[in-house]
Amino acid sequence: MQHIRTADAVTVRREDPDDIVARLEEDIIFGRLAPAARLTEDALMARYGTSRHFVRQALVEAERRGIVRREKNVGATVRFYSAEEVRQIYEVREMLTRQAALMIPLPAPQSLIDELTVLQRQYCARAELQDLRGIHETNDAFHVALFAACGNPYLVRSLQDYMNLTLPMRAKNLADHEGLALSKRQHELMIELLKGRDSWALAQLCVDHMQFSKSDYLARIADDETRR
Repeated sequence: MQHIRTADAVTVRREDPDDIVARLEEDIIFGRLAPAARLTEDALMARYGTSRHFVRQALVEAERRGIVRREKNVGATVRFYSAEEVRQIYEVREMLTRQAALMIPLPAPQSLIDELTVLQRQYCARAELQDLRGIHETNDAFHVALFAACGNPYLVRSLQDYMNLTLPMRAKNLADHEGLALSKRQHELMIELLKGRDSWALAQLCVDHMQFSKSDYLARIADDETRR
C-alpha cells in the first residue's frame, strides 16, 4: 500500500466540502494519488489544509463516485479496477451511450450546434494551455450537453455516473497528445453529424470515442502485471 506524504501537501484555505472533493478527485484521476494508495484522514487534512469533518465528507462523496474504496478495518484507499471490472464498466457505458445518441433528434436544433461549438472551442483552448482540470471539465460539459439532447434526464444521469466511474481510466488521455488530438477531431465530427440524419453513425462515433482510453488503460494494467 502506498501512503500519501504530508510533505507534498497543498494548503487550501477555504472550508468548502465541494472544493475538497474536487481536489481529491483531481489528485486521483491525474495520478498524483496512485491506485491502492491509503487515504488517511490526518494526511488528507494536512494535504488540503482542512478539517476532519470536510475530509470525511470528501471521502464519502469520492466513494459514491467510485474513485475511492472504504473498507472496515482497512480504511479508505484509491480505487483500483481490474481488467475485468474495466471491461464490464465500459460495456454498460457503451450501451447507455449508444442509446442516448440514437434518441437525439436529427437534424439537431441550431441552438445545440451552437452550444457544442462554444464548448468545443473552450475545450481546445484548455488543451492549448495544458490545463488538465479545464480539459476534464470542458470535455465532460460537451458530452453532458450532447446527451441531454436525448430528452431523457434519467438516462443522462446514468451516463454521468458512468462517466465519473471511468475518470481514473480515461484521465491520462486528457494529458496525452495523441489521445487529445483524436478526441478533438471526434468532437468536431459529432457536431457535423448532428447536422445530418444518420443517427447510427453518430451513435457509433460516440461509442468509438471512448475506446482509446479504454484500450490504453487495459494496456497499462497488463504492463503493470508483467513487471510484477
